[in-house]
Amino acid sequence: MTLKMRNPLDRSATHLLHRAGQKAADIYADEAKKSGLTPRQYAVLTAVSLEEGLPQAELVERTGIDRSTLADIVARLLGRGLIHRRRAKEDGRAYAIKLSAKGTKALGKAKPAAKAADARLLAGLSAAKRNEFIETLSLIVGRDDD
Repeated sequence: MTLKMRNPLDRSATHLLHRAGQKAADIYADEAKKSGLTPRQYAVLTAVSLEEGLPQAELVERTGIDRSTLADIVARLLGRGLIHRRRAKEDGRAYAIKLSAKGTKALGKAKPAAKAADARLLAGLSAAKRNEFIETLSLIVGRDDD
């Protein structure tokens, strides 16, 4: 399928990624409304579940969320009792993050909704195109242009 070019934005990767991000956020919000987790909160809880005790600085690297936004997300997750935070043994200035029992339960409840959101977002693509799309996004995200 080839898109007919109506205006320059139809061929702008930056614009289309932004629009795709908006659509993904809308779909996620619809699917995950009962979980009470935003996509970024879900990402943080998932990263912590994969390796508990991560310092916040490492969570920035693992999730791609900037420091100040991550600090706000951590504060909200702490306030909801979904995570615990303690001083890291290796660096007394850093905090290590661990899931609470409530956080583990919330993450388990949110996983099916996140999977459903991904499925809805990619529903118009064949399995091969889905894999190619995810691989392409991973390449874009993994690039270090700094």
